[in-house]
Amino acid sequence: MVTIGVLALQGDFAEHEAILKRLGAVVREVRLPADLEGLDGLIIPGGESTTITRLMAMYGLLEPLRAFASRKPMWGTCAGMIVMAKQATDLDREGLEVMDISVERNAFGRQVDSFETELDFAVLAGEPVHAIFIRAPLILSTGPAVQVLAQLQDGRVVAAKEGHLMVTSFHPELTNDLRLHEYFVSLAEKAKSEGASAVK
Repeated sequence: MVTIGVLALQGDFAEHEAILKRLGAVVREVRLPADLEGLDGLIIPGGESTTITRLMAMYGLLEPLRAFASRKPMWGTCAGMIVMAKQATDLDREGLEVMDISVERNAFGRQVDSFETELDFAVLAGEPVHAIFIRAPLILSTGPAVQVLAQLQDGRVVAAKEGHLMVTSFHPELTNDLRLHEYFVSLAEKAKSEGASAVK
């Protein structure tokens, strides 16, 4: 069994927690650096990226989260993707800058421009993922080690992975499709077992 943290500074962290519990993971809310101890993975949820980054700095989380991301799986959804990106347009505060992507904030417009669509996912079998986009960001460019996981029909990138780091523009926690959360839990399980093997 893995223990997954959900950054609980602001945004829709409760929805992620509910899905993780359905999948049998132990879940911990993360608000302070000490909360990262013993976690096997961490989700940074959607919300307001400027507020999340401001609170990260306020609670001394920037460096501890960067150190965590260097070793263990981390998944950013919507605002979480902006926070994890090496570069984000119009973000006037320091983000984590842990993933080699460039991101445009609010790329699709305001709340009224929210939309839903179906996405084929490179790492998931079965039917397309129903994706809900709310004031969503967009991946403008990816580094050489980044794998594109999903694109809109016009080719714009909305999900990517770099090693054990993953980002999605949309909100998978707002649907009943558990596959992306299952996939992230599997990344955490793999990292945990590899870590245990390295210690032996």
